[in-house]
Amino acid sequence: MMESLRTSSIFLLSYLKRILEKVNGIDGRLERIETIGKRERVCSGNGLVGCCEVPEVRVSVVGFEEAVREVKMLVVSGGEQVVVVSAPGGCGKTTLAKIVCHDEDVTGMFKDNIFFVTASKAPNLKVIIERLFEHRGFKVPEFQTDEDAIYQLESMFKRTGANPILLFLDDVWSGLESLIEKMTIQIPEIKILVTSRIVFPRFKKSTYKLKLLSYKDAMALFRHSAFPQDGSSSIPDDLVDKIVRGCGGFPLALEVVGRSLCGKPKEIWKRTLKEWSQGESIFSSKSNKEILTHLQTSLNSLEERYMDCFLDLAAFPEDQRIPATALIDMWVGLNLDEDGGGAIANLLELSTRSLLDVVVTRKDASEISSYYNEHFVTQHDLLRELAIHQCSLELIDKRKRLIIEIEGNDFPRWWIEREQHLFCARLVSISTDEKFSSNWHDIQLPEVEVLVLNIQARNYTLPQFLEKMDQLKVLIITNYGFSSSEIHSIPLLGYLSSLKRIRFEHVLISSIGDSILKLRNLRKISFIMCEIAEAFRKCTISVPDVLPNLSEIVIDYCNDLVEFPLCLCEIRSLEELSITNCHELVTIGEDFGKLENLKVLRLHGCTELLELPESIGSLKKLNFLDMSDCIRLSKLPGQMGDLCGLREIHMRGCWGLSELPLSVKDLVHLKDVMSDEETAYLWQHFQIYLKNLELHVDKEDVNLDWLHLGFELTLEECEE
Repeated sequence: MMESLRTSSIFLLSYLKRILEKVNGIDGRLERIETIGKRERVCSGNGLVGCCEVPEVRVSVVGFEEAVREVKMLVVSGGEQVVVVSAPGGCGKTTLAKIVCHDEDVTGMFKDNIFFVTASKAPNLKVIIERLFEHRGFKVPEFQTDEDAIYQLESMFKRTGANPILLFLDDVWSGLESLIEKMTIQIPEIKILVTSRIVFPRFKKSTYKLKLLSYKDAMALFRHSAFPQDGSSSIPDDLVDKIVRGCGGFPLALEVVGRSLCGKPKEIWKRTLKEWSQGESIFSSKSNKEILTHLQTSLNSLEERYMDCFLDLAAFPEDQRIPATALIDMWVGLNLDEDGGGAIANLLELSTRSLLDVVVTRKDASEISSYYNEHFVTQHDLLRELAIHQCSLELIDKRKRLIIEIEGNDFPRWWIEREQHLFCARLVSISTDEKFSSNWHDIQLPEVEVLVLNIQARNYTLPQFLEKMDQLKVLIITNYGFSSSEIHSIPLLGYLSSLKRIRFEHVLISSIGDSILKLRNLRKISFIMCEIAEAFRKCTISVPDVLPNLSEIVIDYCNDLVEFPLCLCEIRSLEELSITNCHELVTIGEDFGKLENLKVLRLHGCTELLELPESIGSLKKLNFLDMSDCIRLSKLPGQMGDLCGLREIHMRGCWGLSELPLSVKDLVHLKDVMSDEETAYLWQHFQIYLKNLELHVDKEDVNLDWLHLGFELTLEECEE
């Protein structure tokens, strides 16, 4: 009887863990989804879920107590439907609003009907409402007009319950106030919390003007940044006083300037004050002029490599998480870094100076050597503005970085007037919105080495001037729109003879031509959240020496991929392959063994993968294997023991494995196995053969409190 109960308990626990892993898998995807703003997309039956959660506050907060009380009263009162927090950039508007949204009185009133959306300079109400449908997990309708979108939103809210609704619109610019008013008229249950640098006359009655910090609070925040140990220092009080007063009560300026002076001798402090007294800025806003002048002098202490890193961040849109791997591609492609480690070190250095934040979304990512797919960078939009300002100090045809933003089809006048003029930029970033028609004007960019295309339109044609970029080494194409962008004119890439790295994110690629397969200098290609399965199905290798120098392929969150593309098995130069978080991947064919030079294989998060091919034993050079969270993986190949070069295995969450093949005793060079308690026991019988093996067990506490959701399991279901 006891044995029967024990067996049933094991079945039940196993089943519950599989459910928990599914839930955790969704959570992981949602973390990754946050990184791409409006691109957030999960391939599931009902669309997106959880993409509009209000972010937590991760910075030091000083002097906001009164402001929180007053804004909270405006939000929870039955008065005006729209509450606006207004202040210049760098004052902490967003931080204040986040604190309010996480206040227990506010969450008690609105429950789970609190939504966060970052607006844009070119507001689009339909895009905002699409994201709210995503968040609730509903299929997104095709909205005909703004009015139709609001009507559909009202219907969706009525279906989800009777609680009032709080919509937090962050960083709203002029042009959206009329749309906000339409929404409040049609949906009386909604309350909208807005942060903006602008004071909107329509909402003047319910506008809270966030004041700058008092001298006392400013001093406390500054000391926290400049003297992080205990707030004391040998710097004379009069110097500290002048610096604090010079920051004018702006929280962002106090943090950035404080970090830049941290640990510096008093001579540097005196020089900073002198520079402030002479500083000039081209910005018209008096408040922005003051803060940007002070922030600009804070950059003077940066070494050249850190300054370049800071300026390169301007190539990506504001209010978006920047993948660290995109930055690494830029810098490795330009021979400024070897393996990404230097890039991460640079980012962490800038983070210590409050010039950006580094976010890691996978808890064990730091344990995996040279793996940075879960590292992201965020940056205050005012700091991005500062970087763009720094880039624009040179004449336009002499700039090293050219940052171009196109609204609709309105190209900058200088572009149209100088079509045949040569520009000297090495890095070019071109951002277009959903209205862009891909009707390109010509431009001469003979020296460009990095091209970043930030897109939103559902159909996007690559510019014809690509074929003249003989020096281009890195191409990054990222879609920030709601739906995947289909990329046209892919054969143009065949002209890029110097190209080393290509990165596609959230795009649809319908075909891969022979012209790309002939790129002799290509080292790495990445597909992130892309639709690529059809392109690979059509691909037949017809060139004898396919991609002879391609050493790395990254395929991440590509949920239309069901089987590993056979054509990729012909790329004999491949050394590193990452197929991660591809939740529909089921099979990997036996041709996989042709990848004889493969050294690193990552398969983590492929939750439907059933088994590895027997031919994996042919990969004699493989030294690293990560199959963590492959929860359906039921067995390992009998040829595992033939992996004579294997040094490290990651297999946390491989709960479907009940045994290891006997041949693993031959993995005499295996040194590290990263496991959990559920799979660690599998190695116990082999440790007598593997003298160098170190078993690292993650003792994760499995919390089953979520069972209150009401799962009803029969014994038959558990045994299944």
